[in-house]
Amino acid sequence: MRIAGKLTTTDDMVEVKNPYDGSVVGLVPAARPEHVREAFAKARAFKPVLTRYERQKILQKTAELLFARKEDFARLITAEAGLCWKDSLYEASRAYDVWSFAAQLTIKDDGEMFSCDISPNGKARKIFTTRQPLLGVISAITPFNHPLNMVSHKLAPAIATNNRLVLKPTELTPLTALALADVLYEAGLPPEMLSVVTGNPSTMGDAMITDPDADLVTFTGSVRVGKHIANTAGYKRIVLELGGNDPLIVMEDADLDKAAELAVTGATKNSGQRCTAVKRILVVESVADAFARLVVEKAKKLKCGDPMDPATDVGCVINARSAALFQARVDDAVSKGAKVLYGKRAEGALFHPTVVDHIPYTCELVHEETFGPVIPIIR
Repeated sequence: MRIAGKLTTTDDMVEVKNPYDGSVVGLVPAARPEHVREAFAKARAFKPVLTRYERQKILQKTAELLFARKEDFARLITAEAGLCWKDSLYEASRAYDVWSFAAQLTIKDDGEMFSCDISPNGKARKIFTTRQPLLGVISAITPFNHPLNMVSHKLAPAIATNNRLVLKPTELTPLTALALADVLYEAGLPPEMLSVVTGNPSTMGDAMITDPDADLVTFTGSVRVGKHIANTAGYKRIVLELGGNDPLIVMEDADLDKAAELAVTGATKNSGQRCTAVKRILVVESVADAFARLVVEKAKKLKCGDPMDPATDVGCVINARSAALFQARVDDAVSKGAKVLYGKRAEGALFHPTVVDHIPYTCELVHEETFGPVIPIIR
């Protein structure tokens, strides 16, 4: 862990494993509630005095360092998340945008002026408004599917507005977050403005969401955990970004080739592990046969396998347990009348792009978010 920039260890460690081959990528400390309390106390005690210009410089420097080291970050993302090299490199490149945009917005004037004499009842005067986005101390909890960008989306706006953070990345992919913290310190961020605590929720309890010094809790992840945070955080501001079961709807007059391309790319990019991924494809019956043929044709062109192979299009999912869940949902759909048009059975954490057609409306593939590269066609 890094608490106010200081490297801190505990008696217990968490192994970070490569989901593709099971190798140990690294070890991180398993924080306990007292470590979380220490991090929040240090954040509360620190009074940020960075000017807009200084914050802009830190954010832009972070963007430039990330751009210069994008291949290093891509390797780390692939190693701990199992995402293919293409997806990891894209994420590392996209992080530059997040930090650069935040830098640009930091120095943008945040006040507005309104004239009042715009109606017969208006007076010849003006109203001036200012925004004061400083919250205090933010508790940020991030998921595994975008180890760099999910963290960046929480950190960059908070630093731009002179807030302090305690970050808890998921125990599945914490190494990228720790590497990003080092880049921020190198760029000039006062260590007291960012602490990173690592470990399992089981060892930390609810410390990240109940600490008295946390002014806001921001979480991206499952609906189940989001509901728990909402019920447990108490009188705090909370920002919850939870799951999605996003449909792609294909009508009679659609460009079927384009629709099939969007379906396959949307369902398989990042191994299907995106809250904005295509999770359900609703197709009008009259064009469903032609559409399904095109989907299979495009799915067959994807190479699934070793995430570090630059030719691979789809790496593995986050772990074998998730792949087994996806396989069970496909099997359930088949038992109820669905047909697998293309795909292979799960192999550890490797789940190949799988096209399933004629899915009954009652299946979990319809009702639940399937966070993997399943391409479900519902007529």
